[in-house]
Amino acid sequence: MRVLSVASEAVPLVKTGGLADVAGALPAALAPHGVELTTLLPGYPAVLKALGKGKAVHSWPDLLGQKARVLAGSLGGQPLLVLDAPSLFVREGGPYGDAGGQDWADNWQRFAAFARAAAELAVMQEFDLLHAHDWQAGLAPAYLRFLHGAKAPPSVMTIHNMAFQGHFGREIFPALGLPAEAWSMTGVEYHGGVGYLKAGMEAANIITTVSPSYAREIRSAEFGMGLEGLIASRGARVRGIVNGIDPAEWNPASDVHAPAQYSAASLARRRTNKRALEAEFGLDQDDGPLFIVVSRLTWQKGMDVAVEVLDHLVANGGRLALLGSGDAALVAGLSAAAARHPGRIGLKIGYDEGLSHRMQAGGDAILVPSRFEPCGLTQMYGLAYGCVPVVARTGGLADTVIDANLAALAAGVATGIVFTGVTQMSLADAISRAISLYRQPGVWKTMQRAGMKADFSWASSGALYAQLYQEVVRA
Repeated sequence: MRVLSVASEAVPLVKTGGLADVAGALPAALAPHGVELTTLLPGYPAVLKALGKGKAVHSWPDLLGQKARVLAGSLGGQPLLVLDAPSLFVREGGPYGDAGGQDWADNWQRFAAFARAAAELAVMQEFDLLHAHDWQAGLAPAYLRFLHGAKAPPSVMTIHNMAFQGHFGREIFPALGLPAEAWSMTGVEYHGGVGYLKAGMEAANIITTVSPSYAREIRSAEFGMGLEGLIASRGARVRGIVNGIDPAEWNPASDVHAPAQYSAASLARRRTNKRALEAEFGLDQDDGPLFIVVSRLTWQKGMDVAVEVLDHLVANGGRLALLGSGDAALVAGLSAAAARHPGRIGLKIGYDEGLSHRMQAGGDAILVPSRFEPCGLTQMYGLAYGCVPVVARTGGLADTVIDANLAALAAGVATGIVFTGVTQMSLADAISRAISLYRQPGVWKTMQRAGMKADFSWASSGALYAQLYQEVVRA
């Protein structure tokens, strides 16, 4: 089976979030199941540089008003297509905005052109299926439906985060090259404008999200972000498949970033990593629990509530090492807490991939108090590294962490602490539970080992995607 995966980012070429991890991992994960997944990416400078010369396989003198061509190459040994449209994608800044963080004013045109090119390639090159990721590719299923009709292959639309929908004013509709009938509630129209994600959800044969719990949650007003009615109307055509992690990249037994490598059978070696992490963050060295946070500092991630419980965490013998960036007010609150508790709270504002590995390898527990989390990866890294997750009961967090309730502890299957409701009281209680369990070394090691045994590799997720593709193509 030949599938065209349409994504605005993919590791290792360009990344701003979890979408890139998924798009980069899927080709290799699906290959053992007889699926050749070709990835289509925009021609950002970094992508063109990595591609090299490439081979031109198609060109447009006028793709939504711009000259463009498609170059063919490879990504990790898997086929890669790149939309080379310099006027749209070759510019300083990030994939979606300038160096100052402002969205590009022509994002509507950039990603409409990207989606239209994807649809035309899917038809011209006779792909069996088109798999669109997030709003940036959301118009691709709509272009297939409204421009290609019976010639179009089926499509899958994956929602990585419902909060980002790609909504633009009505005035852009004439420039999209869609027929008049596409301007409807069952087409691309959404609240008087054009909804890119909404259009893909309407047109795709199947909608997927990145965890089963998130697939259920987005049927509610709390998580559906205005699209819960559409999700409900698609019924069983909305599925959830948990993202995987790369065991070659995230493996404590071979992690080059960690001072000491270890396995579930040699957990004592983590002590070396803990001592090194304490030194790196300027923390007191003691035998109390060392909590870590590796996160964007945003409301979605529950970081405002995390700030509120830091005094409680320290008062109960805990320490915190935090790596992240985001909201200035949250950074200020965290900095104030670190000033109140020198040697107990350490901060690194920014992001450092190697440091994130060292934190998982040396921390005792990782806090993930997200208000909503479509999948989440840091809690899975924590499980793989014996860094016990303390997570909110939402989305992929709920699907991947087994709460240390009495029954789970008795059965030896508990892998973390799961709490309900992202409030100061609930998170403080979860931290207290974690500290109590940490003070029972035998129980804590059993939890660590249970988490390290869990399989969250792309092998299992890839098999589920392959089954889904077969179902859609045969329908």
